[in-house]
Amino acid sequence: MAKRRKFRGRDVNGIVIIDKPTGASSNDVLQRVKRLYGAAKAGHTGSLDPLATGVLPVCLGEATKLSQYLLDSDKSYRTVAKLGIRTATGDSEGEVIQERPVAVTERDVEAVLEKFRGPGEQIPSMYSAIKHNGQPLYKLAREGIEVERKARPINIYRLAMTAFRGDEIELEVDCSKGTYIRTLVEDIGEILGCGAHIIDLRRLKAGPYCEEGSFTLEALEQVRDGGGHKALDDLLMSQDSAVSQMPAVALGEASSFYLLQGQSIQVPRAPTSGFVRIYRSMTDAPDVFLGIGEITDEGLVAPRRLIKQKDE
Repeated sequence: MAKRRKFRGRDVNGIVIIDKPTGASSNDVLQRVKRLYGAAKAGHTGSLDPLATGVLPVCLGEATKLSQYLLDSDKSYRTVAKLGIRTATGDSEGEVIQERPVAVTERDVEAVLEKFRGPGEQIPSMYSAIKHNGQPLYKLAREGIEVERKARPINIYRLAMTAFRGDEIELEVDCSKGTYIRTLVEDIGEILGCGAHIIDLRRLKAGPYCEEGSFTLEALEQVRDGGGHKALDDLLMSQDSAVSQMPAVALGEASSFYLLQGQSIQVPRAPTSGFVRIYRSMTDAPDVFLGIGEITDEGLVAPRRLIKQKDE
């Protein structure tokens, strides 16, 4: 009997922006996208809680090498906070642990929000995905274990109340990486003196990607059923879109060759510090994205995360 050959998946590279549904874990969504595309390799760029919806970029193939840069990117959210009730998890899925009367005005809320705008520190929730000795905190929390967490630097660029309904407030938040919205809401509730938890959370933006360019899983299934993998591939964002905020440097054929061998190279008029997008630029062909480099102390461009090229 012939041995069945194991399916290894397609060599498909790019980024698809998913509008994550409520109730599903980020890994559930990742696995469904991977199966839809028949991709050999896939990874998401930062978990959203099952309660949350919205922008979840999924990287396929070589684009997974860039996922860390999206993890480190700024995010935007819209959330609805329920005042007067604290829960064990900081959201509506947790057990109620305290109830207090709510006697706050819009002016009270605005005064408290001002305290959180700008740079600050935040102690992550025990129900976050941060790992402690290799275990996600939320798994420890579900076992009734609480560990000490260090405060982490964050920056809240914008914090606006878009609706006030007495015991509910709707907020929009633009923030740096590592900002936990459930913790922000809990902290706001404590200063208001009544406690609070999240009853709705939607990610509006992750790095360069917005909800306007996202697709539901059902929409992807319809595209696949109508046009197969080719139609799905047409929805992919380019790999370099993940790092579009970085300055770009263009290399000729010789410099590209040496860079792809792992050598640092001199690039005229390159930035003086930080990370850069690197392209091979030829007069008779479109530019080719090679990956991410970093400017060294000597002013050279050093390869940091290179993208495998089709001809390799």
